[in-house]
Amino acid sequence: MPAVRNVLVVGGGAAGTAAAILLAEGGVAVDLIDLKPDVSALGSGITLQGNALRVLRQLGVWEDIRAEGYAFDTLGLRAPDPAGTLIAELTDIRTGGPDLPATLGMYRPALAKILIKRAGEAGATIRFGARPEALEQDGDAVTVRLADGTTKRYDLVIGADGLRSWTRRAAGIDGEPQPVGMGIWRTFTGRPESITRTDLFYGGPAYIAGYCPTGPDSIYAYLVEAVQDRFSLSPEKALATMRELAGAYHGPWDDIRETLTDPSRVNYTAFESHVLDGPWHRGRVVVIGDAAHSCPPTLAQGAAQALEDASVLAELLLRDDAVTDELWSEFTARRLPRAKEVVEASLQLCRWLLARERGDVPGLMARISHLVAEPA
Repeated sequence: MPAVRNVLVVGGGAAGTAAAILLAEGGVAVDLIDLKPDVSALGSGITLQGNALRVLRQLGVWEDIRAEGYAFDTLGLRAPDPAGTLIAELTDIRTGGPDLPATLGMYRPALAKILIKRAGEAGATIRFGARPEALEQDGDAVTVRLADGTTKRYDLVIGADGLRSWTRRAAGIDGEPQPVGMGIWRTFTGRPESITRTDLFYGGPAYIAGYCPTGPDSIYAYLVEAVQDRFSLSPEKALATMRELAGAYHGPWDDIRETLTDPSRVNYTAFESHVLDGPWHRGRVVVIGDAAHSCPPTLAQGAAQALEDASVLAELLLRDDAVTDELWSEFTARRLPRAKEVVEASLQLCRWLLARERGDVPGLMARISHLVAEPA
């Protein structure tokens, strides 16, 4: 018998939907709520490494993911010179196992739709446009009140509601994301034939210029710079600014610039990071995913770590017959050191770039790949 009978999941992103799927399949009554009015996701594309794909296969969505995305097994490093010279081609470690690709890129909203659909099929009750207003813990239960006045008692509340987590604050868990000093331009556009994997350009006017194929006809391209007040730019000015910054990069970037014509496909965000350095729960409330830890996307491990959180949490809740201190201690021991190391490695790369220092980027990537190749 599972440790919990009914659970509220707050947040319909990767961590929340993964937890909902696994718990509902295990016989737990799951309510999943999200502030958004419908299935959507911020951003253009997403890079999923093998350890993320391993969890997605566990969720029963791998075939849908493979059909929607673009898989590849190598990483290119290029110079910011007039030819976009290929410096090195690295064979990525298949961190999800030999039968999964090393990396898969896909359109982020497509991933969100697949996961929400699967959560509904697994038996979770899903409500969009639902805002939690209060929670009160009482012994072995949590009473949650929503903005529409409805209340319900749960054996457990899982906060998977992102960087600005309402659940984290409502439960009294200290820890807020801090700025890293970098901002990222992103776009989702057509895939030139010259792009069949991720290539990274280090140096030039941006710290990183990169791209990832997200499907047969699409890519996600990005430029990382020192964070600036770009947030009030008009869509047209934002597009012009990204095109200008991209003008310093060549090779496949020359093909990408030709496709950068739609202002609505460009967005700019600042990097932030945090990790809760201690238990991620208070009583019968626990936070996972970006609510518990977040890192700059320099190592493409954000979604993977969120999915691993959900997988481990669901495993323990379905294995044990009670929510005990031992269960929480095991959850902390399995997730905190791993997430902390990924966050620190992502920040180390940022520090090298901000200082314009020559760090061992391939070595850092290899260290994290070996870490996450072992199941969480």
